[in-house]
Amino acid sequence: MARAENKETAGPMAQMVAKLARKLRVRKGWSQDRLGAELGFSGAAVSAMETLAQPASDQMLVELERVLGDGMGIFEDARTAVRLEKYPEQFQNFAPLEQRAIVLQMYETLVINGLFQTEEYARALIGGGYPPLSEQRVEELVQARMERQALFDREPIVSIELILEEAVLRRTIGNAEVMTGQMQHLIAYTRRRNVNLHVLPLECGTSGEHAGARGGITLVETPEHDRLGYLEVQGESLLITDPAKVSTYARRYAKIRAQALGLRESLGLIEELAGEQR
Repeated sequence: MARAENKETAGPMAQMVAKLARKLRVRKGWSQDRLGAELGFSGAAVSAMETLAQPASDQMLVELERVLGDGMGIFEDARTAVRLEKYPEQFQNFAPLEQRAIVLQMYETLVINGLFQTEEYARALIGGGYPPLSEQRVEELVQARMERQALFDREPIVSIELILEEAVLRRTIGNAEVMTGQMQHLIAYTRRRNVNLHVLPLECGTSGEHAGARGGITLVETPEHDRLGYLEVQGESLLITDPAKVSTYARRYAKIRAQALGLRESLGLIEELAGEQR
């Protein structure tokens, strides 16, 4: 359902798309219902897009380019920027780096990393957060998160490694059914040749060492072979570019991976936990 508050939060690119679509529609002499029929959407959806009550979805932008673009590529070019505007503010600077990365290494201590979440897990997580969000904003964030997963099939292939605290797998988000689906989703990703998935066991710290005690981190290698670090906590984010600091984080990450279970042992634990959720 479109919400009036979206009009106040819509980004500059969504505003540009709405104005341009309306002008091109009026030039053709079409009603909103007529444009909706051409796009494969309802007239109400076109109205919501033009008034910014519900900014254009990625699929609507594809259809707008086909129907109104006239070969100029304007709506096609807008897709990336509109997608970025849907992300939380603290993630917007990192999202383009994630999509360009050739290597991603991630350590998570609280929840499943967004790239690996099922739609049901993401909806339960986002919808249960604080402060509460409107249903429309929850759905917008869920769909934006799902669209990020196209990265797994991107060319050139990106190498992705995820280390999960065992507590993340044992923490129920949503309900048992949601968690079972999420576990099966993780198991499916372990079969991908460009994905390594490790679990850091709960007893990691019993020897007196726990390299991951300072929290989660993401390490990125760009196509230019620059290495960056990214931290996110309590709705705030930090992009780390200083080589010395990134080196420290990379060495800490390597220690965390050394303390984690191997690939087969990690898969076995996830399969075991998936069985317990049933």
